[in-house]
Amino acid sequence: MRLNAGRATEQGRHIIMAKQKKAPRHKAITPKGFRDYFGSEVTERATMLSKIAEVYHRYGFDALETSAVETVEALGKFLPDVDRPNEGVFAWQEDDTGTGAGEGDWVALRYDMTAPLARVFAQHRNDLPTPYRRYAMGPVWRNEKPGPGRYRQFYQCDADTVGTASMAADAEICAMLSDTLEAVGIARGDYVIRVNNRKVLNGVMEVAGLSGDDKEAERGIVLRAIDKLDRLGVEGVRALLGEGRKDESGDFTKGAGLTDAQADVVIGFMDAKGESGAVTVARLRCLVEGSKVGEDGVGELEQIAALLDAGGYGPDRIEIDPAVVRGLGYYTGPVYEAELTFDVQNEKGQTVQFGSVAGGGRYDDLVKRFTGQEVPATGVSIGVDRLLAALRATGKIGTELQGPVVVTVMDRDRMADYQAMVSELRSVGIRAEVYLGNPKNFGNQMKYADRRASPIAIIEGGDEKDRGVVQIKDLILGAELAKDASLEEWKSRPSQIEVPRDALVAEVRKMLEAQRAG
Repeated sequence: MRLNAGRATEQGRHIIMAKQKKAPRHKAITPKGFRDYFGSEVTERATMLSKIAEVYHRYGFDALETSAVETVEALGKFLPDVDRPNEGVFAWQEDDTGTGAGEGDWVALRYDMTAPLARVFAQHRNDLPTPYRRYAMGPVWRNEKPGPGRYRQFYQCDADTVGTASMAADAEICAMLSDTLEAVGIARGDYVIRVNNRKVLNGVMEVAGLSGDDKEAERGIVLRAIDKLDRLGVEGVRALLGEGRKDESGDFTKGAGLTDAQADVVIGFMDAKGESGAVTVARLRCLVEGSKVGEDGVGELEQIAALLDAGGYGPDRIEIDPAVVRGLGYYTGPVYEAELTFDVQNEKGQTVQFGSVAGGGRYDDLVKRFTGQEVPATGVSIGVDRLLAALRATGKIGTELQGPVVVTVMDRDRMADYQAMVSELRSVGIRAEVYLGNPKNFGNQMKYADRRASPIAIIEGGDEKDRGVVQIKDLILGAELAKDASLEEWKSRPSQIEVPRDALVAEVRKMLEAQRAG
């Protein structure tokens, strides 16, 4: 009986084990709206940001790194849902006080660099100089619907001046933005920085009879209409200022309902740009006559134009342009936008201008949320991915990143010799590595060097070791000769040379220089 019971138990165990299913393997996928960045992309971004930082530093701006997480009080102004403040941001509710936030408080990943700056200045204002110039670079996160080229995590690069109402701060930001674009490789003539002022548009609205809380909806339609000038033209915008506009598909967009006289004021504002800043300012002054806020805005533009002109920043680099309206609901004074003017092909194969890569302006109300007192501030934000795409479009970056010199392994027992070689190369700034895979198949080592985009391979077998020499193989020249070289060219331009071991570093350096020159 005991034996039978034991067998039954064993059989039952086998049945249970047979029924058990293997745990499914986890899928190796990137979360929706996010992406991975590999070697050359990371290097290109770091190089560009380093050049930008050099310009910012030259202007006297200090670096600032803030936490990736902020309380929703720091971001709350921009959250549409107060009861569940995670719409548009990645937010969660704290269940303890370990992060410094109170129990039950909401915190969120930062979605820009400006709100954290406002919190930092309010928190540390007694220890910071006034005005405080800072720049910040890093990722931000937005809980939005992803799309082509639109990700939930992306890089921003900001520079701001907090604590001064002087228009010199705005002029300085514009000049610095111009210098930055040229420093990273955007040629003069391929960009323009356009400057406008929220106060001027407010004055135009007042003259057109659109001031007051009861006209907020109409003002919103007017702003959106002006922003569509490039796409719709003057007549299309005029239709949106009036009763509305029907597009080619037959869809009707309701207009602002302005009279012809009111629309004329707005159209005059859009058409005020002249051949110089002085002409533009003069036309704007006529348009806003009788509106104090409008006249104040024109005066500020006049100051900025004069300061930029004194610094040598003419209309070929920075211009006054009333058509700049993006973000005007957020800004309180001057606004500016950097636009790249060269042509590219869009996804439909159409030739279009590249467009905006940076924008900013004056925001005097942001810090007030923390201090109760108005603290003037102005700044600019560069779209890092957009600017990188522009540099690729102009051929400034995007060439394949050169890999390291690869020291091949011919004898596993002489790894110390090979490590000595890479140490010597690295000590003079040459990127180098030892092959760490299975050394038995030399062809696999060459395939590895090819995948690493290596310019040179070093070979030292037992025979070379005994004779005190090494083989240096020019992989770039070898690839070129293999494509279309004649026998005579192959003989006259050998892709592999033998040199004394103590000449390794000098010969590698010479070969790398020849590759760069050729």
